[in-house]
Amino acid sequence: MSTAAPISLVTGGNRGIGRETARRLAGLGHTVLLSARRPQDAARAVAGLAPGLPGRLLPCRLDVTDADEVRALARRVEEEFGRLDVLVNNAAVNYDTSRRAVSADLDEVRHTLETNLFGAWRTVRAFLPLLRRSPRARVVNVSSESGSLELMSGGTPAYGVSKAALNALTRKLADELRAEGILVNAVCPGWVATDMGGPGGGPVGEGAAGIVRAATLPDSGPTGGFFRNGEPLPW
Repeated sequence: MSTAAPISLVTGGNRGIGRETARRLAGLGHTVLLSARRPQDAARAVAGLAPGLPGRLLPCRLDVTDADEVRALARRVEEEFGRLDVLVNNAAVNYDTSRRAVSADLDEVRHTLETNLFGAWRTVRAFLPLLRRSPRARVVNVSSESGSLELMSGGTPAYGVSKAALNALTRKLADELRAEGILVNAVCPGWVATDMGGPGGGPVGEGAAGIVRAATLPDSGPTGGFFRNGEPLPW
């Protein structure tokens, strides 16, 4: 079944920036698949957001570290919609501020990379055939200034390295998909008061705004960039 409304998938959409991104996309009329590792979390988020939005919010289960689940959701989207217009790779774990690279537990680092890098990578690969069917496909990798090599300092090793790798993946994908008109960008939402970011950050809406901007770029928009609040960040 096809639909004129844009079809969007937000991974890790049950809370924080992902939840607000899903709400804003639905507010623009998108049909949004709001995913979470636990289906009850996705359903609870949708129940709290859905009333009054012009678009649709659909809860779905997705653990981006589980290749079978990623493929199953791609099949569902193909059967129900026939394409995907926007993929927001938001799912992330382990803002490990108390760790140091010189003493980090490499099993913990590996676990972080499995979600923050490989999770986004396998999701893009699984949904790429559906993105190619969209007249205006957009991929947004939710990154962090922690992944900027120019600005990077010590601490937060697993998270920072995973986001630097996600930035590198963004550049690779953008270059390879440029000729097909698929725009791929990384967005840093900044320090936002979420469960991961902790208290003291800015409003979640400020973080989500830049993600939505990248998800709705015109065809003439940038690709292969790293942005915060619509402004370029150094790699």
